Amino acid sequence: MRDIAVFSGSAHPELAEEVCAHLGVPLSPTRVSRFANDCLEVQLRANCRERDVFLVQPLVKPVQEHLVELLLMCDAARGASAGRITVVMPHYSYARSDKKDAPRISLGGRLVADLLVAAGAGRVLAMTLHSPQVHGFFSVPVDHLHALRELAAHFRRYDLSRTTVVSPDLGNAKEAAAFARMLGAQVAAGAKQRYADDQVSINAVIGDVAGRDVIVLDDEIAKGSTVLELLDRLREAGPRTIRLACTHGLFASGALKRLSDQPDVLEIVCTNTVPVPADDHTAKLRVLSIAPALAEAVRRIHNGESVSALFDPPPGG
Repeated sequence: MRDIAVFSGSAHPELAEEVCAHLGVPLSPTRVSRFANDCLEVQLRANCRERDVFLVQPLVKPVQEHLVELLLMCDAARGASAGRITVVMPHYSYARSDKKDAPRISLGGRLVADLLVAAGAGRVLAMTLHSPQVHGFFSVPVDHLHALRELAAHFRRYDLSRTTVVSPDLGNAKEAAAFARMLGAQVAAGAKQRYADDQVSINAVIGDVAGRDVIVLDDEIAKGSTVLELLDRLREAGPRTIRLACTHGLFASGALKRLSDQPDVLEIVCTNTVPVPADDHTAKLRVLSIAPALAEAVRRIHNGESVSALFDPPPGG
């Protein structure tokens, strides 16, 4: 593949290397340094002039450091006369700040989108945004992928004849319904009310879960408070088995251990949109790679082909 340059920030270089391996192109080097006054400086150490430049950087902890790094990468590529700059952002953490649900509150999802465009981004490739409206925060084209295919391929190894996909809340029910259709399963949802970032209440589960094999599907698991609350409601209904699945396995503040310690949780499945530290891994964790999907999207963007075809259901799916 010619006239393409892929660079990675420091957030998740392993994913960028895997994407490049699937593309058959080298990962171009990036130098990130810090001035004595703590300011960051980024240098893209490969030719960008008139090339199709892809910058890979999920916004993960420390989010602000990685965000500024990404903005500086965009600025460096623009200053180096890149033909087009595409931000490959497997996890957009600011997407959770997507609505004004309190007086005088910031709307970080839109602000950060504006910053990326101002820095030079001409296109964005994202994976499983927190809510559909975040797509509209960007004034440049956005290719919004999901990991349902990868997750579905994993769960098809099991007997799905008595399976129900459960969304923790009604907001994620549409994605859960699409996943259930892929698996030929039923769908259910929790009636959730959020009081704070880590304080939620689920009053009931709407749908049939009694005596069934449950797959809890969410876009991300951070502290795990929502999932733990949902597990209490599920146990009241008496499911046969419980498995957890998400795209972004953030697992903050010991969430992975707390979830793994639940004796009736058989498996926790996530993708590698964000790095999961090796010392956090447990026997119940399965990490699926989304690098092939990202690489195929990058290839199609570069060649001017349809990316929406990646959303078509697989044969027999």
